[in-house]
Amino acid sequence: MPFGGVSLLFVSSALVALVVSVALYIFYTITKHEDIGAAGSIIAWLGTAFLTLALVFRTIASGHGPFANMYEYSVSFAWGVTLCYLLIERQLKSRTLGALVLPIGALILAMAAHGWLFNIRISSDIEPLVPALQNNLLLTVHVAVAIFAYGMFAVAFGSAIMYLIQSGSMRVSWLPDAEVLDDTSYKSVMIGVPLFALVIILGAYWGNVAWGRYWGWDPKETASLVTWLIYLGYLHSRAIAGWKGRPAAVLLAIGFAAVLFTFFGVNLFLSGLHSYA
Repeated sequence: MPFGGVSLLFVSSALVALVVSVALYIFYTITKHEDIGAAGSIIAWLGTAFLTLALVFRTIASGHGPFANMYEYSVSFAWGVTLCYLLIERQLKSRTLGALVLPIGALILAMAAHGWLFNIRISSDIEPLVPALQNNLLLTVHVAVAIFAYGMFAVAFGSAIMYLIQSGSMRVSWLPDAEVLDDTSYKSVMIGVPLFALVIILGAYWGNVAWGRYWGWDPKETASLVTWLIYLGYLHSRAIAGWKGRPAAVLLAIGFAAVLFTFFGVNLFLSGLHSYA
């Protein structure tokens, strides 16, 4: 089987593993049965390993980093979400967030694996790099940093949604305390914001190399800047005004909607220099 076919096989295997792990995380969240939670974590790590192998074999098959089109970006995004969640899980020593964060990775992977998104086909064909992407090292670093930033924002989003549920009039006994969820969101954004700032800086440098200008208000550039400013506003409001609780959680939900628009909406629905993705 060609390396490209092996990569597709690992993507499908990862999708199955993530779906199973999501089901186990949900069951664990409700029952707090530690063996079920541990099984969910093990299978999630297995799915992450499958995604890692999928990206490695895709790189071998294509001869460049797996960042040439929307399919490769989506698989990388799913990998970033699952890996960032699992790293946060080890720090928190709590698996409850997996019931909300891992479905994000699973859904993105399903869109990539089955080639559909809002009736727009995402091709898994291996394609050569367009001229603007042929600085392979710079492209790899730029996209890799973005993937980890997106992953941290996904964790913050999952924590924020759970916070909105837990901070309502009736506390849910099988969810973490609202304070823990709020703190998790904050720490995830603290990691994601400087990473995303680096993404924008590297993108500006790359833009000068590829197109002869650092900034041109391309839809992707503009959406990325707006997304970063939303999360920066969250940190600023929290630091200066002590802004916590439900308004902050709502802002994080808006921020992740901006992430998804930057990632999917701009690439698929708007024309610009980044439409090759």
